Amino acid sequence: MPCIRAFDFSEVFTIANAVHQINEEILDKEVRLIGDQGEQLGIMSVEQALGIATERELDLVKIAPGSNPPVCKIMDYGKFRFEQAKKEKEAKKNQRVIEIKEIRMSPGIDTNDFNTKLKNAQKFLSDGDRVKVSVRFRGREMAHTEIGADLLKDFAAQCAEIAGMDKAPKLEGRNMSMFLSPKPQTPAKKPAKPKQPRAQGESAPEAE
Repeated sequence: MPCIRAFDFSEVFTIANAVHQINEEILDKEVRLIGDQGEQLGIMSVEQALGIATERELDLVKIAPGSNPPVCKIMDYGKFRFEQAKKEKEAKKNQRVIEIKEIRMSPGIDTNDFNTKLKNAQKFLSDGDRVKVSVRFRGREMAHTEIGADLLKDFAAQCAEIAGMDKAPKLEGRNMSMFLSPKPQTPAKKPAKPKQPRAQGESAPEAE
């Protein structure tokens, strides 16, 4: 009687069964069978396909349920799912999450503070993060919001080499904000090959 090969990867099997039908779960009358080496074994009853998988001590896995008839493949399903889970884990590990960092200023910020915040923003952008830059207006400062707009535009201009402004500065309540996103890094150009000096007495090539 066909059986599911067992590996010590219970979590993997839980995920797997939600994706593929395997062995006795396959209730179709006939299937198109692919062998474990990728060979085409033709159309046959599911009982015959299960018999072949059992003889090879492997699993019968439905890989194309929408085909007519469905396509099944003989494979070591536990090993397959373990390798898939390993690849997914590796992909997530290499995936970088882009964060949004925030820089806050006041309309009357002095030059030293401005430069410090600018330096921090440039570091965030170089690391690949987006930056939200905002100016907070207090009291009578609301009468001169253009000062904050000019401040933000100046800030964006000094980051222009490494970042672009997503949207122009926008006033919301007492805060005026803009977002900067890092520019995609272009690969460095290959240096041009130095010209070889001609040997003494060697003539230049004639133009055709």
